[in-house]
Amino acid sequence: MLFSQDIGIDLGTSNTLVYSKGKGIIIREPSVVALDVRETPSTLVAVGAEAKTMIGRTPGSITAERPIKNGVIADYEMTADMLRELIKKAQGNSLFNRARVLLCIPSGVTEVERKAVHDAARNAGARYVSLIEVPMAAAIGAGLPVGEPVGSMIADLGAGTSEVAVVSLGDIVASNSVRVGGDDMDDAIIAYIRRKHNLLIGERTAEDIKIKIGSAYPYDGEAAINIKGRNLVDGLPKNVEITSAEVREAISDCVNQIVDMICDTLDKTPPELASDILDRGITLSGGTAMLRGFDKLLSQVTKMPVKVCANPLDCVAIGTGKCLEKNVPGI
Repeated sequence: MLFSQDIGIDLGTSNTLVYSKGKGIIIREPSVVALDVRETPSTLVAVGAEAKTMIGRTPGSITAERPIKNGVIADYEMTADMLRELIKKAQGNSLFNRARVLLCIPSGVTEVERKAVHDAARNAGARYVSLIEVPMAAAIGAGLPVGEPVGSMIADLGAGTSEVAVVSLGDIVASNSVRVGGDDMDDAIIAYIRRKHNLLIGERTAEDIKIKIGSAYPYDGEAAINIKGRNLVDGLPKNVEITSAEVREAISDCVNQIVDMICDTLDKTPPELASDILDRGITLSGGTAMLRGFDKLLSQVTKMPVKVCANPLDCVAIGTGKCLEKNVPGI
């Protein structure tokens, strides 16, 4: 395999990360594609950060969208276009031929969805494609002893999908997933502010609110911020003050669904592995794991220690990288 390059791709709803064997994470781009729809077929205009800046600002001839919804492919052609550009960027001016690719997929996908991801990567120029489930990649990236005969629980909380798995002896023993994540919390904040304050805000403002004062559990130093939007009564711009407690109320349903998913998985876990988890605790990864107080809330509900891994945003991509570095069979 002298003229081959191995790359791992964390194909996320919000962001896509690319890990190159021997180099580490070399690409970190939003999962957004901009297309010119005046031509048939549509032509690619931009991918990643450049395309994201176009969302909500494009003329009628250009569409900027996320091809990944809730962790799975919503638009096959756009996903293939995005992967093609990312693989080309990862290879750069390399003399290597078509790359071998390790792609992360949610644990709860159907065979049809699994095949769609595989085919999209092949059509994007990958010579060989192997798939790994997100919870397993996250567990490896978090440094959990996945190959040992002990139970480890990992919960990867992303933008579109939240997944949890109990791992032992190199395989997933019990798992669960819900198509709820950070994007749904943003939507819940938008709906709450619209309902309570008659104010219309955008996705970026909602995400900013969540990051600045959002929480799953009361915390010291709770604050309030002023936000701007369009008054739904008279259509004029308006300022409104939003508190941490209001944001917590807005996203509570999303948070509770994720907590319930984790508790249901614990209920399905064999007793011996459950005792291991009681000793070792639950590990959280993914961007939504960084929500203030989520670890405290989960610990209070499960009566178990809960910790957020060192690199929650990069954990899955790092896991794919470790698989590539160790030359896992089939890669």
